[in-house]
Amino acid sequence: MTDTSLVTPPFKVDIGICTYRRPAVVATLKSLFAIDVPAGVTVRLIVADNDAEPTAKASIDHLREISPFEILYVHCPKSNISIARNACLSASDAEYLAFIDDDETAPPAWLTELLKTAQETGAEAVLGPVRAIYKDTVPGWMRKGDFHSTAPVWVNGAIITGYTCNTLLRMDAPSVAGRRFALSLGQSGGEDTHFFTHMHAAGGRIAYAENALLTEPVPDTRASFMWLAKRRFRSGQTHGRLLAEKKPGIRRVMQVLTASAKVLACTGMAIATCLDPVRRNRQLLRVALHMGSVSGAIGVREIRQYGTVEAT
Repeated sequence: MTDTSLVTPPFKVDIGICTYRRPAVVATLKSLFAIDVPAGVTVRLIVADNDAEPTAKASIDHLREISPFEILYVHCPKSNISIARNACLSASDAEYLAFIDDDETAPPAWLTELLKTAQETGAEAVLGPVRAIYKDTVPGWMRKGDFHSTAPVWVNGAIITGYTCNTLLRMDAPSVAGRRFALSLGQSGGEDTHFFTHMHAAGGRIAYAENALLTEPVPDTRASFMWLAKRRFRSGQTHGRLLAEKKPGIRRVMQVLTASAKVLACTGMAIATCLDPVRRNRQLLRVALHMGSVSGAIGVREIRQYGTVEAT
Protein backbone atom coordinates (compact mmCIF):
# COMPACT_ATOMS: atom_id res chain seq x y z
CA MET A 1 0.00 0.00 0.00
CA THR A 2 1.42 3.41 -1.01
CA ASP A 3 1.95 5.97 1.75
CA THR A 4 0.01 9.04 0.61
CA SER A 5 2.06 11.22 2.96
CA LEU A 6 5.13 10.87 0.73
CA VAL A 7 6.16 13.92 -1.29
CA THR A 8 7.57 13.16 -4.73
CA PRO A 9 9.58 15.52 -6.99
CA PRO A 10 9.33 18.13 -8.22
CA PHE A 11 9.15 20.00 -4.92
CA LYS A 12 10.84 22.81 -3.01
CA VAL A 13 12.93 22.79 0.16
CA ASP A 14 13.58 25.87 2.25
CA ILE A 15 16.52 25.84 4.67
CA GLY A 16 16.13 28.13 7.68
CA ILE A 17 19.16 29.62 9.42
CA CYS A 18 18.44 31.73 12.50
CA THR A 19 21.36 33.97 13.41
CA TYR A 20 22.26 36.35 16.21
CA ARG A 21 25.55 38.27 16.11
CA ARG A 22 27.45 35.24 14.87
CA PRO A 23 29.96 35.77 12.03
CA ALA A 24 30.18 31.97 11.64
CA VAL A 25 26.88 32.12 9.75
CA VAL A 26 28.96 32.95 6.66
CA ALA A 27 30.79 29.61 6.90
CA THR A 28 27.48 27.83 7.49
CA LEU A 29 25.97 29.33 4.35
CA LYS A 30 29.06 28.58 2.28
CA SER A 31 28.82 24.93 3.33
CA LEU A 32 25.19 24.92 2.17
CA PHE A 33 26.24 26.30 -1.22
CA ALA A 34 28.03 22.98 -1.81
CA ILE A 35 25.25 20.57 -0.80
CA ASP A 36 23.97 17.95 -3.23
CA VAL A 37 20.45 18.63 -4.46
CA PRO A 38 18.37 15.68 -5.70
CA ALA A 39 16.85 15.89 -9.17
CA GLY A 40 13.57 17.77 -9.22
CA VAL A 41 14.28 19.61 -5.94
CA THR A 42 14.59 23.41 -5.69
CA VAL A 43 16.38 24.90 -2.68
CA ARG A 44 16.02 28.33 -1.11
CA LEU A 45 17.85 29.66 1.96
CA ILE A 46 16.02 31.75 4.58
CA VAL A 47 18.23 33.74 6.96
CA ALA A 48 16.37 35.13 10.00
CA ASP A 49 18.48 37.80 11.71
CA ASN A 50 17.44 38.07 15.37
CA ASP A 51 19.60 41.09 16.29
CA ALA A 52 18.08 44.48 17.12
CA GLU A 53 19.94 45.95 14.14
CA PRO A 54 20.25 44.11 10.80
CA THR A 55 23.89 43.29 11.50
CA ALA A 56 24.01 40.20 9.27
CA LYS A 57 22.44 41.85 6.22
CA ALA A 58 25.64 43.11 4.59
CA SER A 59 27.28 39.68 4.80
CA ILE A 60 24.18 37.97 3.40
CA ASP A 61 23.90 40.47 0.56
CA HIS A 62 27.53 39.81 -0.35
CA LEU A 63 27.01 36.04 -0.32
CA ARG A 64 24.20 36.32 -2.86
CA GLU A 65 26.87 36.97 -5.47
CA ILE A 66 28.27 33.44 -5.07
CA SER A 67 25.20 31.51 -3.89
CA PRO A 68 23.74 28.87 -6.21
CA PHE A 69 20.42 29.29 -4.36
CA GLU A 70 18.03 32.13 -3.73
CA ILE A 71 18.61 33.72 -0.31
CA LEU A 72 15.76 35.40 1.55
CA TYR A 73 16.88 37.70 4.39
CA VAL A 74 14.35 38.37 7.16
CA HIS A 75 15.05 40.85 9.96
CA CYS A 76 13.21 39.94 13.19
CA PRO A 77 14.76 42.26 15.83
CA LYS A 78 13.60 40.87 19.16
CA SER A 79 16.52 38.78 20.47
CA ASN A 80 14.08 35.88 20.80
CA ILE A 81 14.95 32.69 18.92
CA SER A 82 11.31 31.62 18.71
CA ILE A 83 10.50 34.77 16.72
CA ALA A 84 13.32 33.95 14.30
CA ARG A 85 12.21 30.32 13.93
CA ASN A 86 8.61 31.42 13.41
CA ALA A 87 9.78 33.90 10.76
CA CYS A 88 11.28 30.96 8.86
CA LEU A 89 8.04 29.00 9.20
CA SER A 90 5.98 31.96 7.99
CA ALA A 91 8.30 32.77 5.08
CA SER A 92 8.47 29.19 3.84
CA ASP A 93 6.31 28.26 0.87
CA ALA A 94 8.06 24.93 0.26
CA GLU A 95 6.97 21.35 0.80
CA TYR A 96 9.83 20.90 3.29
CA LEU A 97 11.60 23.26 5.68
CA ALA A 98 14.97 22.28 7.15
CA PHE A 99 16.70 23.99 10.06
CA ILE A 100 20.43 24.29 10.64
CA ASP A 101 22.17 26.38 13.32
CA ASP A 102 24.35 29.35 12.37
CA ASP A 103 27.55 27.76 13.69
CA GLU A 104 27.18 24.36 12.02
CA THR A 105 28.71 22.98 8.85
CA ALA A 106 26.86 20.78 6.38
CA PRO A 107 28.57 18.13 4.24
CA PRO A 108 27.38 17.67 0.63
CA ALA A 109 25.08 14.71 1.42
CA TRP A 110 23.27 16.35 4.35
CA LEU A 111 20.03 17.41 2.65
CA THR A 112 19.90 14.30 0.48
CA GLU A 113 20.04 12.09 3.58
CA LEU A 114 17.27 14.03 5.34
CA LEU A 115 15.02 13.82 2.27
CA LYS A 116 15.82 10.14 1.76
CA THR A 117 14.64 9.31 5.28
CA ALA A 118 11.56 11.51 4.86
CA GLN A 119 10.66 9.69 1.65
CA GLU A 120 11.32 6.23 3.08
CA THR A 121 9.38 6.75 6.31
CA GLY A 122 6.74 9.34 5.46
CA ALA A 123 7.54 10.95 8.81
CA GLU A 124 6.40 14.51 9.46
CA ALA A 125 9.79 15.40 10.95
CA VAL A 126 13.27 14.00 10.46
CA LEU A 127 16.20 14.60 12.82
CA GLY A 128 19.88 14.26 12.03
CA PRO A 129 22.87 14.07 14.40
CA VAL A 130 25.26 16.90 15.24
CA ARG A 131 28.85 16.01 16.09
CA ALA A 132 30.68 18.41 18.38
CA ILE A 133 34.21 19.50 17.43
CA TYR A 134 36.34 20.13 20.52
CA LYS A 135 39.41 22.31 20.86
CA ASP A 136 42.53 20.78 22.38
CA THR A 137 42.08 23.14 25.33
CA VAL A 138 38.75 21.71 26.55
CA PRO A 139 38.82 19.46 29.64
CA GLY A 140 39.72 15.86 28.84
CA TRP A 141 36.55 14.48 30.47
CA MET A 142 34.41 16.67 28.23
CA ARG A 143 36.02 15.43 25.03
CA LYS A 144 36.12 11.79 26.18
CA GLY A 145 32.47 11.81 27.25
CA ASP A 146 31.40 13.89 24.21
CA PHE A 147 28.95 15.99 26.23
CA HIS A 148 28.08 18.43 23.44
CA SER A 149 27.08 16.24 20.48
CA THR A 150 23.37 16.00 19.71
CA ALA A 151 21.26 12.94 18.87
CA PRO A 152 17.61 12.08 19.51
CA VAL A 153 16.39 10.26 22.60
CA TRP A 154 14.21 7.18 22.12
CA VAL A 155 11.42 6.31 24.53
CA ASN A 156 10.08 2.78 24.15
CA GLY A 157 11.50 2.59 20.64
CA ALA A 158 10.09 5.92 19.43
CA ILE A 159 11.30 9.52 19.21
CA ILE A 160 8.73 11.70 20.95
CA THR A 161 10.45 15.10 20.87
CA GLY A 162 13.17 16.81 18.89
CA TYR A 163 15.49 19.74 18.26
CA THR A 164 16.04 22.36 15.58
CA CYS A 165 19.80 22.20 15.09
CA ASN A 166 19.36 19.54 12.40
CA THR A 167 15.82 18.82 11.31
CA LEU A 168 13.45 18.60 8.35
CA LEU A 169 9.72 19.36 8.58
CA ARG A 170 6.98 18.39 6.11
CA MET A 171 5.11 21.65 5.99
CA ASP A 172 1.70 20.41 4.85
CA ALA A 173 1.44 17.75 7.58
CA PRO A 174 -1.55 18.39 9.88
CA SER A 175 0.69 18.16 12.94
CA VAL A 176 3.06 20.80 11.53
CA ALA A 177 0.93 23.21 9.49
CA GLY A 178 0.23 26.39 11.45
CA ARG A 179 2.31 25.29 14.45
CA ARG A 180 4.67 27.86 15.93
CA PHE A 181 7.47 27.99 18.50
CA ALA A 182 6.52 29.32 21.94
CA LEU A 183 7.58 32.95 22.31
CA SER A 184 7.81 32.55 26.09
CA LEU A 185 10.70 30.09 25.63
CA GLY A 186 12.62 32.10 23.05
CA GLN A 187 15.30 33.32 25.47
CA SER A 188 15.42 30.42 27.91
CA GLY A 189 15.64 27.62 25.35
CA GLY A 190 13.34 24.62 25.26
CA GLU A 191 11.20 26.07 22.48
CA ASP A 192 12.19 23.18 20.21
CA THR A 193 11.33 20.54 22.84
CA HIS A 194 7.95 22.23 23.33
CA PHE A 195 7.33 22.38 19.56
CA PHE A 196 8.19 18.76 18.81
CA THR A 197 6.54 17.34 21.91
CA HIS A 198 3.22 18.90 20.95
CA MET A 199 3.74 18.01 17.29
CA HIS A 200 4.22 14.37 18.27
CA ALA A 201 1.19 14.49 20.57
CA ALA A 202 -0.84 15.71 17.58
CA GLY A 203 0.10 12.59 15.62
CA GLY A 204 3.35 13.72 14.01
CA ARG A 205 5.96 11.02 13.51
CA ILE A 206 9.66 11.77 14.07
CA ALA A 207 12.28 9.75 12.18
CA TYR A 208 16.08 9.69 12.43
CA ALA A 209 18.50 10.14 9.53
CA GLU A 210 21.73 8.79 10.99
CA ASN A 211 23.82 9.83 7.99
CA ALA A 212 22.52 13.41 7.82
CA LEU A 213 25.45 14.55 9.94
CA LEU A 214 26.30 18.15 10.80
CA THR A 215 29.37 19.35 12.71
CA GLU A 216 29.55 22.16 15.27
CA PRO A 217 32.58 23.62 17.06
CA VAL A 218 32.34 24.02 20.83
CA PRO A 219 33.19 27.64 21.73
CA ASP A 220 35.08 28.52 24.88
CA THR A 221 31.92 29.97 26.43
CA ARG A 222 30.30 26.53 26.38
CA ALA A 223 33.33 24.42 27.31
CA SER A 224 32.62 24.32 31.03
CA PHE A 225 30.77 22.12 33.46
CA MET A 226 28.66 25.06 34.65
CA TRP A 227 27.38 25.80 31.15
CA LEU A 228 26.43 22.15 30.69
CA ALA A 229 24.75 22.05 34.10
CA LYS A 230 22.76 25.20 33.37
CA ARG A 231 21.65 23.74 30.03
CA ARG A 232 20.60 20.44 31.62
CA PHE A 233 18.72 22.26 34.37
CA ARG A 234 16.80 24.33 31.82
CA SER A 235 16.09 21.21 29.76
CA GLY A 236 14.74 19.56 32.89
CA GLN A 237 12.53 22.58 33.56
CA THR A 238 10.92 22.26 30.12
CA HIS A 239 10.50 18.50 30.48
CA GLY A 240 9.00 18.84 33.96
CA ARG A 241 6.58 21.54 32.84
CA LEU A 242 5.41 19.56 29.81
CA LEU A 243 4.80 16.49 31.98
CA ALA A 244 2.98 18.56 34.59
CA GLU A 245 0.56 19.84 31.95
CA LYS A 246 -0.80 16.29 31.76
CA LYS A 247 -0.67 15.53 35.49
CA PRO A 248 -2.91 17.66 37.72
CA GLY A 249 -3.34 17.20 41.44
CA ILE A 250 -1.86 14.15 43.13
CA ARG A 251 -0.28 12.93 39.88
CA ARG A 252 1.84 16.09 39.76
CA VAL A 253 2.88 15.56 43.37
CA MET A 254 3.99 12.04 42.43
CA GLN A 255 5.93 13.50 39.49
CA VAL A 256 7.80 15.84 41.83
CA LEU A 257 8.54 13.02 44.27
CA THR A 258 9.81 10.77 41.47
CA ALA A 259 12.11 13.48 40.10
CA SER A 260 13.36 14.22 43.62
CA ALA A 261 14.16 10.55 44.15
CA LYS A 262 16.15 10.61 40.91
CA VAL A 263 18.11 13.60 42.21
CA LEU A 264 19.12 11.57 45.26
CA ALA A 265 19.91 8.45 43.25
CA CYS A 266 22.10 10.31 40.77
CA THR A 267 23.84 12.14 43.59
CA GLY A 268 24.67 8.77 45.11
CA MET A 269 26.00 7.51 41.76
CA ALA A 270 28.13 10.65 41.40
CA ILE A 271 29.68 9.98 44.81
CA ALA A 272 30.26 6.32 43.95
CA THR A 273 32.01 7.27 40.69
CA CYS A 274 33.87 10.32 42.01
CA LEU A 275 37.24 9.01 40.77
CA ASP A 276 36.00 8.73 37.18
CA PRO A 277 35.42 12.30 35.92
CA VAL A 278 33.35 11.26 32.88
CA ARG A 279 30.93 9.07 34.84
CA ARG A 280 30.86 11.43 37.83
CA ASN A 281 30.08 14.50 35.73
CA ARG A 282 27.50 12.62 33.70
CA GLN A 283 25.68 11.77 36.94
CA LEU A 284 26.00 15.33 38.24
CA LEU A 285 24.47 16.62 35.02
CA ARG A 286 21.60 14.19 35.53
CA VAL A 287 21.21 15.70 39.00
CA ALA A 288 20.87 19.12 37.34
CA LEU A 289 18.36 17.70 34.85
CA HIS A 290 16.12 16.18 37.53
CA MET A 291 16.38 19.27 39.73
CA GLY A 292 15.20 21.25 36.72
CA SER A 293 12.35 18.79 36.28
CA VAL A 294 11.23 19.44 39.86
CA SER A 295 11.47 23.17 39.21
CA GLY A 296 9.41 22.95 36.04
CA ALA A 297 6.77 20.73 37.63
CA ILE A 298 6.09 23.24 40.39
CA GLY A 299 5.82 26.10 37.92
CA VAL A 300 9.16 27.90 38.16
CA ARG A 301 9.82 29.81 34.95
CA GLU A 302 12.66 28.57 32.72
CA ILE A 303 15.98 30.33 33.26
CA ARG A 304 17.16 32.62 30.46
CA GLN A 305 20.12 31.16 28.57
CA TYR A 306 20.23 32.73 25.13
CA GLY A 307 19.91 36.07 23.38
CA THR A 308 21.74 39.04 24.88
CA VAL A 309 22.77 36.94 27.89
CA GLU A 310 24.84 34.55 25.81
CA ALA A 311 26.17 37.33 23.61
CA THR A 312 27.49 39.09 26.68
